[in-house]
Amino acid sequence: MSEAQSLFAVLRQSADGDCVAALERLVRDAPDRQLARINVIDFARHEGLDEERTIAAFLQAAQIGLLDMSWNVLCPSCSGVLDANTSLKSVRSGEYYCAFCNLNNEPALDDMVEVSFTVNPRVRRIAAHSPDQLPLWEYYRQIFWGRGVDLPEDGLEAAMQQITLDAVELPPGEKAFLSLQLPAGFVIVLEPVSHAAQFINVAGEPTQERQNVTLVYNNLRAPTGEISLRPGTIRLSLENRTTVRALPTVWVVDDKFLAVVGKRRPFLTAKRLLSNQTFRDIYRTDTLDVDQRLKITSLTFLFTDLKGSTELYERVGDLVAFDLVREHFRTLNEIVAAEGGAVVKTIGDAVMATFLTPDHALSAALRMREAMRKLNDTHGREDLLLKIGIHEGPCLAVNLNERQDYFGQTVNIASRVQGLAQTRSILATAAVINNPKSAEVLSNDGQKLLAQSHPLRGVAAEMAVYEIP
Repeated sequence: MSEAQSLFAVLRQSADGDCVAALERLVRDAPDRQLARINVIDFARHEGLDEERTIAAFLQAAQIGLLDMSWNVLCPSCSGVLDANTSLKSVRSGEYYCAFCNLNNEPALDDMVEVSFTVNPRVRRIAAHSPDQLPLWEYYRQIFWGRGVDLPEDGLEAAMQQITLDAVELPPGEKAFLSLQLPAGFVIVLEPVSHAAQFINVAGEPTQERQNVTLVYNNLRAPTGEISLRPGTIRLSLENRTTVRALPTVWVVDDKFLAVVGKRRPFLTAKRLLSNQTFRDIYRTDTLDVDQRLKITSLTFLFTDLKGSTELYERVGDLVAFDLVREHFRTLNEIVAAEGGAVVKTIGDAVMATFLTPDHALSAALRMREAMRKLNDTHGREDLLLKIGIHEGPCLAVNLNERQDYFGQTVNIASRVQGLAQTRSILATAAVINNPKSAEVLSNDGQKLLAQSHPLRGVAAEMAVYEIP
């Protein structure tokens, strides 16, 4: 039995069978380019698989060494990969610069950090394991751009030649000279390995005189420059003073350019992965460094607590109460996972969970309340009375007490709102209720809202809070 077969046998013991079978076919039969930085969301769609189960299977495959996971910082404009990391710990909280777009951006885990998977070289050796040997356009596809860029699967070179004037592979220490006809418009000379760019604004009357431009690539990262030229002939002198090959490419930025490289498809974001229960279970203590602070622009927090849990222990005894509370935790964990969320931590009898969007948190809250009602009916007593609070907003992903956690006013408000809840009540803020998909959840469940206004500790003004009775 080969190493790949042995690893897939192990994976079948823990992951969804259909997901494992599809991944095994991919590793065995797919061309090399489809095994480099695999877009797990696109893979699930193409194979007709459940996204959450597919993500879980890929995470488990990475855990046993079938796949290598990569955290790629993307430019929010062009979706180029600005930095590729084997761990989220390596992602900086400071600004990243995209030479192609001439933009500085602080990474947000919502849409600027993608998570992709590449087959491990021990399982199958592919061309992307030696990126310096990839053909030029495959380098762009597999290394330069993120997996959210929807490039042509076939005919990539022909498509790229329609939107470029020329491209050349330049070995270390070599020079090249290109003679080109510059059209009116905007041209970018991009070197994708070093992320160096020269902007050329081509305007005015055409000239018969030859225009000269010299670009030197070295190991110093120079800022993006811009020059103005007239339409006509240009002699472009290129010199590579680095220790690796350079791939200077002359792009014409127009509608045809956007039609080819401007298409997008969904991809797995760091934000989504941090709110995935399988990921949190596998990488519970090895996600962020103590000093890291990574921004998330929108995350929904749900807090629960049991009302009268101290009295419960006194009333039914420690053993019975312990079993009841454990059953309550198991039920809540299952509901959170089913709604695509993750339990961040438990505090006594309380639970803190995260969801990508408010509607999933609301749906989870309604299911939790109904599940507790059924448990109480089963035991013939009103022992498990759940109070729930929900809020959505920006936060920071941090490392607290040796585990991945969240910090910020959004977390504080969600906790304070839960503290306002009475027996069996669900309280949510306007940020949750005003989400269009939340209205659909409430309408489908036949719920009517009771609007309230409450002061919250640490918040200057009173907040609108809505009770779902």
